[in-house]
Amino acid sequence: MLTEEDARRLVLAKIDDERGCVEYDLQILRVEALSFGWIFYWGAAWDGQSGQRPRLGGNGPFLVDRENERLIRTATSVPVARQIADYERRLRREAHARNLAAKQAVQQRGTATPATATARWRPSESSERPE
Repeated sequence: MLTEEDARRLVLAKIDDERGCVEYDLQILRVEALSFGWIFYWGAAWDGQSGQRPRLGGNGPFLVDRENERLIRTATSVPVARQIADYERRLRREAHARNLAAKQAVQQRGTATPATATARWRPSESSERPE
């Protein structure tokens, strides 16, 4: 599981990959916490001579998932809120698929897990609780 500092290091490494493509200093501008991790907005640092921040193209924010350590670069052509919602849907689908696969594996083995064994035990069936 990633901490915010670990996620920041991952994003900075990706930003470093972009430094050769632009003549500006690049930095993380803002970080927002999300239910699954963080979103890192990045761009050019303030220009000391002009007093303005140069505009970049293609600098979509990075989504970082703390659980599975995914680093996803978002598109600049799609609203960020929509991309976050899409990723949250993806996580729900993946969780559902994992749960379904686990249930099918238990059914194929024909064995009970500790949770299902406890749920199936009835005091009237046996005087001892199954292990």
